[in-house]
Amino acid sequence: MTTATPIRLKSYQRARDAWPLDPEVVHLNHGSFGAVPTVVVEHQDALRRQADLTPVGWFPRIAEQVRAAVERTAPFVGAHPDDSAFVPNASAAATVVYNSLRLEAGDEILVTDHGYGAVTMGAQRLARRFGAAVRTVELPLLAPDDEVVQRFSDALTPRTRLIVIDQITSPTARMLPTRRIAGIAAERGVRTLVDGAHAPGLIASAAAQAGGDWWFGNMHKWPCAPRGSALLVTAAADRQDLWPLIDSWGAPEPYPHRFDTQGTIDATTYIATPTAIDFVEGEFGWDAARTALSALADSGAEIIADALRPFSAHDPLTPLPSPVPSMRLVRLPDGLGATREEADALRMDLFDEEGVETAFTSFRGIGYFRLSAHLYTEASDFEAFAERCVPQILRRAGIRIPLATTIA
Repeated sequence: MTTATPIRLKSYQRARDAWPLDPEVVHLNHGSFGAVPTVVVEHQDALRRQADLTPVGWFPRIAEQVRAAVERTAPFVGAHPDDSAFVPNASAAATVVYNSLRLEAGDEILVTDHGYGAVTMGAQRLARRFGAAVRTVELPLLAPDDEVVQRFSDALTPRTRLIVIDQITSPTARMLPTRRIAGIAAERGVRTLVDGAHAPGLIASAAAQAGGDWWFGNMHKWPCAPRGSALLVTAAADRQDLWPLIDSWGAPEPYPHRFDTQGTIDATTYIATPTAIDFVEGEFGWDAARTALSALADSGAEIIADALRPFSAHDPLTPLPSPVPSMRLVRLPDGLGATREEADALRMDLFDEEGVETAFTSFRGIGYFRLSAHLYTEASDFEAFAERCVPQILRRAGIRIPLATTIA
């Protein structure tokens, strides 16, 4: 049944051979936790070994190595190294920014109903500290960019102080016009924090494209760096109010250098990040990767939608106005995955029962399979989902499959 040829890298017959993934598991959820190529794993292991062999030679020089990694990583997202600092993940970057802000009672923070839960919860905690309020700008799933911008323009009030908006939405896998929104906000004296968690690698020069006062993005997602690597970027005039989550010996240094020393944390995640970026560029090319991932995601969504379509009241294929190269939404049968908790439970059930790594999301009471592919993904993975998971999904939705029906 498989028709698409697996992606081939310069040094490998199959891209999958470059990743140390369990061959007994179907991997269709790169977007949640990433996957680290073997050469990057080996590089990080060598760095850790060096730290273990000579800790006194290693830790006092951490700042030099981290800053060198920033120098190589920042241009990948279109940022200047002097504006950039490594942090453990996107949520940590949001927390760093929130900790720097001072609001007044009655001030407002605008978020969206597409936002990442942990980042939104951080905004809510910030608001509670000062007696401010968080308001949600509701964006229809299929709203075109012009409507998204207009809804934000209409939502701004004299009390609005901050907008928190995703460059690529995690639950709904679409791009939002952050630069346009940030421009309108700036004209009204409102600051913008752009959550670019999924953007590095999927959007060329993502930080430069984002707009806003602060941007952050995970390097351990699409760039395939070791987990625990993200970049915070800002040229804001008050960036010296930004502090690492750990007070350490770099505290007397200005931003961003004070972030380069964090005691005994495992900074090898940061130091090995350029190796991951260079690996994809050298083996395939990032521009070519984005093109290939878009075609791969389209093909996979069609395969899975075709398997669900005979049993669905709605067309499972959900084309979005501003899709990203590597992720697609496929609507689940009614009543399945209606909440985040239900969607997360379905994810783990299918992993335990069928050996398939998936991501399910919920938006406005509707459940979706969020397809998430990288270069190692193959057509056979989508077909395995159709064969193994679709029957389980239909059973959980209370849909009977005729005995003569083949799911494929």
